[in-house]
Amino acid sequence: MNEKGERLMFGLFHKKEQKALELGAPVSGQAVPLQEVSDPTFGGEGVAVRPTDGRIYAPADGEITLLFDTLHALSMTTDTGAELLLHIGLDTVALKGAHFKAHVKTGDKVRKGDLLLEADLKAIREAGYDVITPIVCNTDHFAEVKAVTGADVTPQDTVLILTSK
Repeated sequence: MNEKGERLMFGLFHKKEQKALELGAPVSGQAVPLQEVSDPTFGGEGVAVRPTDGRIYAPADGEITLLFDTLHALSMTTDTGAELLLHIGLDTVALKGAHFKAHVKTGDKVRKGDLLLEADLKAIREAGYDVITPIVCNTDHFAEVKAVTGADVTPQDTVLILTSK
């Protein structure tokens, strides 16, 4: 039966409801379009944050699928199947882990809002690196990926909305 009390035959005429996943900001700062990241490696779908704080939090519930040895980036898969890459700064792999501290490891289950990493933004800037933090996601499973930009955000404020196909 539908909301009008009409009988539906095997659900054939019932419109499939699209589900959306809201990803929280992983860090405090200004949310900007991914196109503002000067490194073309980060093309595709996502968002970036110009951080004002060095604490990086989980944008959704999921699992850490890879924590880079240099601690400048990690990938995670959300409980709904979205694959995310969080990258703190540009070319920061060259720091070889200096100025970063991990609070998780590969394989850890995390909840939205859990502390993942800490980055000493002042030291990273003084070393000559841009600290903009891109968040890139896969788009295979999503009909739409909408970035929410143009505002200051704190961790868990919505910065990406992923709508299922």
